[in-house]
Amino acid sequence: MGSPRAYGLRCDHRTTPFGVDGAPLLAWRLAGEDPVGCVVEVDGVWSSGRIEDAAAIHVRYAGPPLRARTRYAWRVTLWAADGTSSTARSWFETGTDRWTAAWIAADPDAVEYVDPPTEGDLALSDHGLLPCPQLRRAFQVRPAVAAARLYISAKGLYEAGLNGRRVGDAQLAPGWTDYRQRIPYQTYDVTDLIAEEENVLAVTLADGWWSGFVGFDPRRPGSHYGRFPELIAELHLDYADGSTQVVVTDGAWRTARGHLAYADLLKGECHDERAATPGWQLPGFDDSSWRPVVVTGHDHAPLVPSPDEPVRALRELAPVAVTRTGPRTHLVDFGQNLAGRVRLAVEEPAPGTRVTIRHAETLDAEGGLDVANLRTADATDVLISAGQTVVFEPAFTYHGFRYAEITGVEDLGDVHAVVLHSDTPAAGTFVCSDPEIDQLQRNIEWGQRGNFVSVPTDCPQRDERLGWLADAQVFLPTACFNADVAAFFVKWLRDVRDAQRPEGGFPNVAPRISGVADEGAPGWADAGVLIPWHLYRVYGDERFLDVDSMAGWVEFVRRHNPDLIWRAKTGPHFADWLAPGAATPRDLLATAFFHRSADLTARAAVVTGRTADAERLRALADDIRTAFIKTFVSAPGRLAGDTQTGYLLALAFGLLPGEWEEPAVRRLAELVEEHGPQTGFLGVNLLCPVLSAHGRADLAHALLRRTDPPSWLYQVRQGATTIWERWDGAGAPSMNSFNHYAFGSIGEWLYGGVAGIAQAPDSVAFRELVIRPQPGDLAWARATYESARGHVAVSWERAEGDFRLSVTIPPGATATVHLPDGQTHQVLSGDHTFRTTEET
Repeated sequence: MGSPRAYGLRCDHRTTPFGVDGAPLLAWRLAGEDPVGCVVEVDGVWSSGRIEDAAAIHVRYAGPPLRARTRYAWRVTLWAADGTSSTARSWFETGTDRWTAAWIAADPDAVEYVDPPTEGDLALSDHGLLPCPQLRRAFQVRPAVAAARLYISAKGLYEAGLNGRRVGDAQLAPGWTDYRQRIPYQTYDVTDLIAEEENVLAVTLADGWWSGFVGFDPRRPGSHYGRFPELIAELHLDYADGSTQVVVTDGAWRTARGHLAYADLLKGECHDERAATPGWQLPGFDDSSWRPVVVTGHDHAPLVPSPDEPVRALRELAPVAVTRTGPRTHLVDFGQNLAGRVRLAVEEPAPGTRVTIRHAETLDAEGGLDVANLRTADATDVLISAGQTVVFEPAFTYHGFRYAEITGVEDLGDVHAVVLHSDTPAAGTFVCSDPEIDQLQRNIEWGQRGNFVSVPTDCPQRDERLGWLADAQVFLPTACFNADVAAFFVKWLRDVRDAQRPEGGFPNVAPRISGVADEGAPGWADAGVLIPWHLYRVYGDERFLDVDSMAGWVEFVRRHNPDLIWRAKTGPHFADWLAPGAATPRDLLATAFFHRSADLTARAAVVTGRTADAERLRALADDIRTAFIKTFVSAPGRLAGDTQTGYLLALAFGLLPGEWEEPAVRRLAELVEEHGPQTGFLGVNLLCPVLSAHGRADLAHALLRRTDPPSWLYQVRQGATTIWERWDGAGAPSMNSFNHYAFGSIGEWLYGGVAGIAQAPDSVAFRELVIRPQPGDLAWARATYESARGHVAVSWERAEGDFRLSVTIPPGATATVHLPDGQTHQVLSGDHTFRTTEET
């Protein structure tokens, strides 16, 4: 294995981050042999001292307060048993500690309103959107700039440039939060963009989530936070002689409309090249005809450094087919349902030519775009030509689509789909001998990409795209295997807690917006407890566990349901959403989640050393369990409602006495064998794991390989490239998304059941692994996972009656390996192989 070494160094779950605040968590992964100790040092200001723990993978900074706007180098040194050592290095940079800039904007009452296109079939519905303002500031720079940092944010969306060169690669920045509570800012190193003497900082603004269309409530379709976008920015210049210069947003900035006639996340974006202002981002441009900006305020309290990586353009797809469907009209198939936009080269069009790009997930019976499920999302981008060759690519919108209809060009030039999603590093891989299951895994991954766009959305195509809590909590275990989502959920959990009411109630969606029922439903609001606990177990960071917030939710439910059966304060009670079978009794489902939240909050209190709270919450969880049994269990192992989800919740959440579990499993198996999967959003993630855990992996595999609806492979055989909202893809078009990841939560079982990568029940950050492959009738499977501790890999195959298993366990971890013939092996870190003869 070689000497121990650290790799994958991270500060607060990001590599080399800007804007670090407070006392960061410094983490690393382990490779090679087990270390015997480590030490972490930060740039000469702090040392952890030697930590005599072979399994240590992170430490919290505990030195003197870090200086603002400062880069710190840090390193971790590992020692081997023979006394040799190795060192890995990284850095982080702190954010700004005080703002002097003002919020500025273009005066919306002084901006000419631009109507949307009105030409026949290409017309958009009236939307009242304003042009996207351009703002610029020229300034002089002295020689010898040693460092330059831009701190910037917006109420709305921004794209910044310095001397005509784009700043950073963030898309849809600063992202979506409840801006009334927090507004994240980004930090960019722009040292290399600074020129001698005159410079220009130029920014384009758009409505985004701040003042654009969001959600589906016709009574409040947009402007949930404000009426028009605003900008705040500070450019800090540090000179070699120790002096500084700061350029801030203030009344000296100038503004005008440009070629972006409007931009909206749901409606789309229009570029009118006839209104372009060439050179406006460069020094020497004459802006004397531009208007002064409006200073809108000086409130800096909501500004916080971004804790996550931004949305980025992370891949491009070429068309798999292009069909001419009419005069100057082309239908483009990118072969993959995705979230993003189209980039199109338009060569030498006639002045005034209107090029329109419409988007859809599917085609209708006549072979045209099927836009019925978009509802009020026009998802239409428009280019109005000034007569020059141009590459048209929207900047402030995104769409959920596989197909694009492009109208207005005779010969279609270079065209690509640009894929946008939050930059969550890939963590896992899964492949097996069945190509259809491999396609299912790809569908799950693409569904995650398309719906992790600043927040974990439900769907990327229609007029919704909201951060539904239940969708996120059932899919989270799968998401963690597919990608490193720690920083992404650090940010979103702040949105969840921002939306928590003072009396303790969590919402159904976060960030909170008007028009969606505020009072949290069972299984939805419980995400405020379930998600932090799972993140803690996966990444080992206790800061995920806000016990006050979690306990506030549990107490809220208890206060309104003193008999401990959750019937009051259930909000809209979505029940087991989109379950195709008999309805699970709502009070049974709700009470099961009430118990689960109380149980996990008690465990969180133990982890964080809150003994009295832990004892109180443990007693409450026990009392809820007693009430559940008394109310919903009519005979040993038989539950009220007699539904698959009811049995799954009772078994997964430990709600039945041990001797009643076996008859409950038998009844669950009977229901599954008779009907196939009959679970909705709140039961589907438990279906295969519970069956496997109780000795029915054969039935779990039968469900996985099922091809009749409802089933996962039915979608695959229908050509799906993402996970559908409904099992069969049928139903009212207005509620029929074809990129909706909740049913993709089977992915956790592909890793943990089929391949066999899992944690022991009390393990944190994969310190104690359980390797238990359950092959079913597959010939082979392979999975890898870049855990918080290090690389985990499992590969198994069958050959001539033999079962062969290869396992990689990271340093500092142990594993219990279960072979299909019943053998069990306890192993330490390293590479291990096993071989056994399968019974015939």
